[in-house]
Amino acid sequence: MTDRTLILDPARLDRVINRMAWQILELNSKEKEFHLVGISKSGYKLAEKLLIYLNKIYDGKVILSEISINKKDPSNGTTKCELSPQEFEGKSIVVVDDVLSSGGTLIYAVNYFLNGKIDRLSTAVLIDRNHKKYPIKADIKGVSLSTSYQDRVEVNFESPSAVYLV
Repeated sequence: MTDRTLILDPARLDRVINRMAWQILELNSKEKEFHLVGISKSGYKLAEKLLIYLNKIYDGKVILSEISINKKDPSNGTTKCELSPQEFEGKSIVVVDDVLSSGGTLIYAVNYFLNGKIDRLSTAVLIDRNHKKYPIKADIKGVSLSTSYQDRVEVNFESPSAVYLV
């Protein structure tokens, strides 16, 4: 059995996501609508959770979308997004992921949106591990966590939701 250290229990995870939603709102408070784009799997699940909170506190429209990137080889050109560049032209976009480690996945997701003329682009991650290989940062981060390269962060959004260091 692998040792796991609890980083965020369900109640704390809920509070962190709520705070992140308020920060996203603060960045986009002047917008009538904006796009919340989750990176496939856990990033999208986090975006869904953020959307629940945003719908409670924001009068505008939040458009939820998903972007998928080959995390093993993000440069292979297989990035797919539900949004075409025409759909996000002139819009504000928040790219969401669960864990920022090397920054590879996030930078390739951001790169997709640079193909269109956008109004604003920001990034939000639940856990920032501070191991960046790429020049990208999280504008909104739930928790900043210094870890070794061997450590792994496990995010579980199923009940009971929690975040572990493995």
